[in-house]
Amino acid sequence: MGMETQLIEKDKKRFVLQPNLDDYTFLYQNFNWKDVHQEIEWFQDGKLNAAYNAVDRHTKNHNRNKVALIYEATDGRVEKYTYLDLKHMTNKFANLLRKLSVKKGDRIFLFLPRIPAVYASFLGTLKVGAIASTLFSAFGEEALLDRLGNSKAKVVITTPDLKERIDKIKDKLPDLTYVVVVGQGNAKMEKKEGQSAMPIVIDYEDEMAQASKEFEVEKTNPEDHAFLLYTSGSTGKSKGVVHAHMAILQQHYTHKLIHDIHPQDVYWCTADHGWVTGISYGILGPLSNGATILLYEGRFDPEGWYSALEKHEVNIWYTAPTAIRMLMKAGGEIVKKYNLSNLRHIYSVGEPLNPEAIRWGLETLKLPFHDTWWQTETGSMLISNYPSMPIKLGSMGKPFPGIVAAILDDEGKELPVDVEGNLAIKKGWPSMMRTLWGDHQRYEKLFKGEWYITGDRAKKDSDDYFWYIGRADDVIKTSGERVGPFEVESVLIEHPAIAEAAVIGKPDELRGEIIKAFVTLRTGHDSNPELEEDIKKFVKKRLAAHAYPREIAFVDKLPKTRSGKIMRRLLKARELGLPEGDISTLDET
Repeated sequence: MGMETQLIEKDKKRFVLQPNLDDYTFLYQNFNWKDVHQEIEWFQDGKLNAAYNAVDRHTKNHNRNKVALIYEATDGRVEKYTYLDLKHMTNKFANLLRKLSVKKGDRIFLFLPRIPAVYASFLGTLKVGAIASTLFSAFGEEALLDRLGNSKAKVVITTPDLKERIDKIKDKLPDLTYVVVVGQGNAKMEKKEGQSAMPIVIDYEDEMAQASKEFEVEKTNPEDHAFLLYTSGSTGKSKGVVHAHMAILQQHYTHKLIHDIHPQDVYWCTADHGWVTGISYGILGPLSNGATILLYEGRFDPEGWYSALEKHEVNIWYTAPTAIRMLMKAGGEIVKKYNLSNLRHIYSVGEPLNPEAIRWGLETLKLPFHDTWWQTETGSMLISNYPSMPIKLGSMGKPFPGIVAAILDDEGKELPVDVEGNLAIKKGWPSMMRTLWGDHQRYEKLFKGEWYITGDRAKKDSDDYFWYIGRADDVIKTSGERVGPFEVESVLIEHPAIAEAAVIGKPDELRGEIIKAFVTLRTGHDSNPELEEDIKKFVKKRLAAHAYPREIAFVDKLPKTRSGKIMRRLLKARELGLPEGDISTLDET
């Protein structure tokens, strides 16, 4: 089953800069993580601090005056911060935390929009040796209570608007001692009658103005916990994934080789800091490599995004398939209004990248999108497409040097080429999660012997390219055949009438399961029986006789997380009348 694989070859002579990774095969075969330890800076006795590596080490030479951060606010205002500015900001915040008696290991949460205070507070927290955690700014009260309560958070940094949600749950958070408010202005936050005295409200601007810009960075051990990120599973409460300071080594080196980052690059990661991508490759990786980051506060808008790419002369762009599909939906004419010639490489993350999106990138932007695979649990990219390597359309790519990936059966036995199974990674990579907060037993169940079982289904071809099939609990078994929803969705969105698609398995007495598709239509197309029949024939012809959707629902929108992932499990729950489970990450806009 499947379509004929298309290969996109790379002409290295046309590269503007020589790629940091030239010979993948040689490096993969001869790689040892210890050989790249010198890529980052260590203190005596083998200690290191991720924030020191991201910021302070760049201020010892001429790089101190280099722009580290370009901030474009929602009103179009642009601010620039040098590496020295960032060092002073993060030191000031570290001193603010010390004043609040924050100690090593305390949990500090950022509940902020995309503003420079994110960088000051996240990195300042790491400098103290406390554990930083981020919350997506659209989280509601239940999602906040789950995360702040489970972690026993001591401090939350937020804005006046977002603070209102914290106020509604603060009485249920006995460990929350301080709320630091950014952008409070002249508004007085006086305690009202009947309000509890805790948490104490702190004015960010006042405290930062008084704080010293000098700070002695905590010399943490590589295994000391640095940041904590909550991720929702298909069932149950969200789990707190804990990462160590050691993760900076892999975030630095993967960013250098996969994203091909050079110090002169302007880099834009569109992911919010509430998700792991926004931390690993929105903050730590690019700063550690000494690049310039674009922080764009505005919401998604094709004109706004293209304008930002042009105005800030972005070289490397990391975004999500959902955003790419929305740009595709806006059409190719809009792109012609902008000069995007500075773009050197473009990348995708968050969900599998459909071949159609790669073709669109080549046609419209003259560049192919490179898909990257990883998870909150892995801390950094593990399987990717590389600038110097041919792209097989629809493939996840190949494992990063130092990463051993395999396809295993349910007993943990390695499967041969082209046989679908469980995607597994041999444990021990530097950015691997260290535990699940407060539930190490649950963490240990994620491993089988020396393998981390990712929960994803995939297969590997004879050229060692990996191919994503779907989540283990998403795979559809119809008429005895296993069908990956991603493969069907990839074909569906190539139909000229379809903008987006999601596929689930629906119980069927005869076939075990049938495939049901939920689709949104492009402008100018209306749902009707003729179109439904045409779509079925289109998929049957392109994929396989058993792999077409026997039912198609035309919908106005698909349920997604705020990071843009389509929530298939929610579609299935609603279709079958089952409990919806954890929907705290559902984007309800």
